[in-house]
Amino acid sequence: MAQLKPTKYQPLEPLPIERLLKPFALFAKQASAGGIVLLACALIAMLWANSPLGEYYFRLWSTPVEVRFGNLIDIDKPLLLWINDGLMAVFFFLVGMEIKRELLVGELRSPRKAALSMAAALGGMVVPALIYVALNWGTPEIRGWGVPMATDIAFALGALALLGTRAPLALKVFLTALAIVDDLGAVLVIALFYTENLKVNALLYSLLFWGAMIAMNRLGVRNALIYFLVSLGMWFFMLKSGVHATVAGVLGAFAIPVRSRIDPELFIVRVREYLNQFDQPVTERTIILSPEQQSAVEAIEREALRVQSPLQRLEHQLHYFVAFFVMPIFALANAGVALGGEGGLNWTSRVIWGVALGLLVGKPLGIALFSWLAVRLGLAQLPQGINFVHIVGVGFLAGIGFTMALFIGGLAFRGDELNYAKLGILAGSALAGAIGFMMLRIWTKPQPHLE
Repeated sequence: MAQLKPTKYQPLEPLPIERLLKPFALFAKQASAGGIVLLACALIAMLWANSPLGEYYFRLWSTPVEVRFGNLIDIDKPLLLWINDGLMAVFFFLVGMEIKRELLVGELRSPRKAALSMAAALGGMVVPALIYVALNWGTPEIRGWGVPMATDIAFALGALALLGTRAPLALKVFLTALAIVDDLGAVLVIALFYTENLKVNALLYSLLFWGAMIAMNRLGVRNALIYFLVSLGMWFFMLKSGVHATVAGVLGAFAIPVRSRIDPELFIVRVREYLNQFDQPVTERTIILSPEQQSAVEAIEREALRVQSPLQRLEHQLHYFVAFFVMPIFALANAGVALGGEGGLNWTSRVIWGVALGLLVGKPLGIALFSWLAVRLGLAQLPQGINFVHIVGVGFLAGIGFTMALFIGGLAFRGDELNYAKLGILAGSALAGAIGFMMLRIWTKPQPHLE
């Protein structure tokens, strides 16, 4: 049989749908894209809540949604709580995987290497909380002390990305590690201080499911669907226990396997074998693959899964879902604040000022002060190319609390106090982000080697 002559490779023309979606794909790959979408949804929420259709905004999120399965499962919550307790568990699952990755292979692996970020994060949590407590001492609203402690990693990194080459790589690494330690602190605050009516039996059942996930990890289970099904049981009982259900997301992340099944060297050897199988001559070209080629492709897909860490693969798969669906929906549901009303807003509210000043003043002050102390005491050193002007600028960017701050605010307050907390978050985050961006824009120069 005559073999087909080799033909010169011709790149395929993009499909119409690919041409249509290309601008959106390019936008999604930008580091600032998630923050831009998040900001757009927050603005929509504010405009909607204060428009003639504002009543429908609040009615939508208070719509009751019930899930029942005989006597085993009975969850009846408004749509807002399904978002905050359920959908946000996926966000916290991603946060947990980021924390685990950083602890194992990232900036937090070495205590000496992580000392600066850890000290900065600690200061960025302690000082804002103290400012809030000082302004709300002796009032019931002191319960909101955890609100200004949080940093929104998407917004902060998005703002830093807008600086382009003016932001040194070491500064991005520092802010990322700082925000991840900050997220870990926020999770601990939620679990320890915003838990009510603890039901021990339900908590034990939840931990039992978590133990099953850890056992699956030890036994070598790598199927993400199995982990998802078991984690649903952990989430359900965590919800019933009184501990906030999103904590289940973080615990579940720490049970996800981090080791791959095969090493990269073996992957290369096996894929080359399957590529040789795929490259066998064929008598006639068709629009579908031959059985041998199809078998080779499936084998390559299996090996590609085995060489990837399940944690790394899940983190990559969930990134866009969280950035462009979970967080925007959360912002849309939580950022709306009615500015009108019969009595209007009490701008002298200690909650507003405690949260706003905690983010605007407490964050940069705490981060800069604790970083300076860590360097002065010899516990850490500034990365090459970074000075304290950079640290202060990043401190202001870390004052963008938004997602985490809104989340903790929803746990701490109800009614007017929640609205005041939201206003403090929005005002403090906006001012801190603007000051941080302008400060770094003015006091830093483009990096020549990156241009």
